[in-house]
Amino acid sequence: MNIKKLASILLQRRVIVGLIILLQSLALLAITLLFSSAYFYLYWAYVLLSVLAVLVIVSRQTDPGYKIAWIIPILLFPAFGWLVYLLCGGNRMSARQRRKMRGLDRTMLEQLKGDYQAERLARFGEDAVNQARYVEQYARCPVYSNTCTRYFPLGDDAFPVMLEELKKAQRYIFLEYFIIGPGLFWDSVVEILKAKHAAGVDVRVIYDDVGSLNTLPMNFARKFEEETGIPCCVFNRFRPVISIRMNNRDHRKFCIIDGHTAFTGGINLADEYINRTSRFGHWKDSAILVKGEAAWSMTVMFLTMWEYVREVKVDYPALRPTALPPEAGQGSGYFVQPYADNPLDNEPVGETVYLNVISKAKRYVYIMTPYLIISDCLNTALCNAAKSGVDVRIMTPHIPDKPLVFELTRSHYEPLLEAGVRIFEYTPGFVHAKNLVSDDIYAVVGSINMDYRSMFLHFEDAVWLCHDPTVLDVKEDFLSTQIKCQPVTLEQCLAHSWARRLFRSILRVMGPLL
Repeated sequence: MNIKKLASILLQRRVIVGLIILLQSLALLAITLLFSSAYFYLYWAYVLLSVLAVLVIVSRQTDPGYKIAWIIPILLFPAFGWLVYLLCGGNRMSARQRRKMRGLDRTMLEQLKGDYQAERLARFGEDAVNQARYVEQYARCPVYSNTCTRYFPLGDDAFPVMLEELKKAQRYIFLEYFIIGPGLFWDSVVEILKAKHAAGVDVRVIYDDVGSLNTLPMNFARKFEEETGIPCCVFNRFRPVISIRMNNRDHRKFCIIDGHTAFTGGINLADEYINRTSRFGHWKDSAILVKGEAAWSMTVMFLTMWEYVREVKVDYPALRPTALPPEAGQGSGYFVQPYADNPLDNEPVGETVYLNVISKAKRYVYIMTPYLIISDCLNTALCNAAKSGVDVRIMTPHIPDKPLVFELTRSHYEPLLEAGVRIFEYTPGFVHAKNLVSDDIYAVVGSINMDYRSMFLHFEDAVWLCHDPTVLDVKEDFLSTQIKCQPVTLEQCLAHSWARRLFRSILRVMGPLL
């Protein structure tokens, strides 16, 4: 390896960050060794701090599995387990940040409360009304009609339609993504953004710093804004310090045009999501286009985040669309409910929406997810549904993006299979779609993985559909993709060596921390 190539590797942002964190860890170790002469007193001080940390964890309103995953290492390693929790555990934004977030929650309520209409679902039964009402009350997100939707079974399918819709923008374009990466997808979008910005269209971009750690250079937001004149913000900037505030990431995916057209789903703005580059075989993702009244709710979600990261006030009424696209009328008899999940409000909206659909299912529940790292509540709901005769099927990747997380996903197979859940692995590559469909009535398409981070730590979004024709498209996508999958059997799980099964059991306990 020549010096130039070595230098380019060492100067990568992720390498620099890793070295800085390593140095900090060594410094903490050195401080501990420095005071080794007072080991007896230090040990009992650490034990006391560990006990206090456990009491704090137990008192928190969070998932029991997440508590157990922290309590075990703290008690096993009292000398430093409490310190790791202090630095990395929980949803630990500052008091100022929390106040700002509470203000944005009030803004969501103020801007969207007049749109609440859950009772209009009464003709579909009490279950539909109750599910919609829950999201209205706890996510501040109304259910809408006068909205048409279109489902894309692949990022490849969504890509040209996104470009087409972006070119139609007349007032504004808002983008919010977990990952932005250079390549055909992002470069094509930037070309349109520049042209629209030059024409007077209001263009704004938000991306997550950790999500884009490996794809964007440091200070990309500032450089992009200087070069293009387009306002660009980074969410929760990653600082290479052992920190208590790195857990909460912006995992949402929004492409919003003029307040009446919006895309969301699993795809980010990078080439693997449209299969222009191959990292883990064929990339199976999905997206949904929302046109009509419901797109305004997604616009408000973006704008509240913009207020938070940009620290500016937004004139919401001035941005509300005055007219809807003609296609919106096609959805007048159906109901669409986009919603967001905030990890700082102690209300697991993403998980509860899934639980509501699963618990009410009578015929089937089909789920696509890249990760299956579920809480006891979700595990119980899925098992109970299968035991009650509901056809429960889950699709996961066969080619992993993270080997350890893949083992953790597989560690959840055995109890589900024992209960009658059917599990399929997508053999051509990696499933990144986050979809749920049930009984030809309900579907959920969005950014929410079936894992602890999505359910409890990240800012997420999704679209809940009720009796919308797109529900059948989501179902058809699952069934057609299942043909390309390998079924997983209970016998296969039981045939693994005791060492591997023990390893997976340990992973299940520690899963919420990964």
